[in-house]
Amino acid sequence: MANSEFGYVRNFEQRDALPPSNWIVVRIDGRGFTKLCKKYDFEKPNDFRALKLMNDAAVEVLRSFVDVVIAYGQSDEYSFVFYESTTLFERRAAKLATSIATAFTAEYCMQWPNHFPDKPLTRPFPTFDGRCVCYPKRKVLRDYLSWRQADCHINNLYNTTFWSLVLKGGLTATEAEQELKGTVSSDKNELLFSRFGINYNKEPQIYRKGTVVHRSQEPSSCTTGGTNGSMEAIKMPIPVSKTQLEKERKRKQKATIVVENVDIIGDAFWETHPDILASKRNQDFGE
Repeated sequence: MANSEFGYVRNFEQRDALPPSNWIVVRIDGRGFTKLCKKYDFEKPNDFRALKLMNDAAVEVLRSFVDVVIAYGQSDEYSFVFYESTTLFERRAAKLATSIATAFTAEYCMQWPNHFPDKPLTRPFPTFDGRCVCYPKRKVLRDYLSWRQADCHINNLYNTTFWSLVLKGGLTATEAEQELKGTVSSDKNELLFSRFGINYNKEPQIYRKGTVVHRSQEPSSCTTGGTNGSMEAIKMPIPVSKTQLEKERKRKQKATIVVENVDIIGDAFWETHPDILASKRNQDFGE
């Protein structure tokens, strides 16, 4: 950047580099999606086409940003996890959040016709905002992802019951809200089964669990012994050349991206995919 008498204005810029050795999560959320759902007449309580569109957009974001190790999405939100040693954009929060949000928005709009060919987009177009949050340990990161999946279950169970009362039970929205007031999960499950013959546990996983997007890795690519935060040995940072980094970037871009609707609260998923939260580049010191 050229120096001039006006260069002092750079002093007003905020320094927003995120702390090192922290997992960075960029969570994007749809803006005004309640109105958008009505405008394009999304099916209730879930529109598979809309969720598939979200997932397809997330896949392309993961393909573009190789430092993202996993993404989790439900409803109109997606969380993209950058590994703890990433140096992308010098870890600047604004750049990370805006880059992910704009990339996702672009993919969502570009791929819309593939899922809603009979409903062309019109202004105002769908947009997503983004925020960055840092998590210092794998356990805390896993708790965050568990929180989002638990939120998916709670919201979907409520919405499934609510819309069953409205669409199948003939209640108004106000009446349905009143009937569900004060109910717990077991009450909603019983209501669904006894009145509408719906076994909630047999509803599609994509609705109940949300979606996990990650890269398929070779077993040898894992550099730590587990994902529970333990550390068998402290590893000193190993310098990595630009050539090695470029090879790694290209390898990730060619890697198969997997889309799954599975439980990530328990240990099974993480034990099956230990590479996802393994240390990258051998540059961190564990937990």
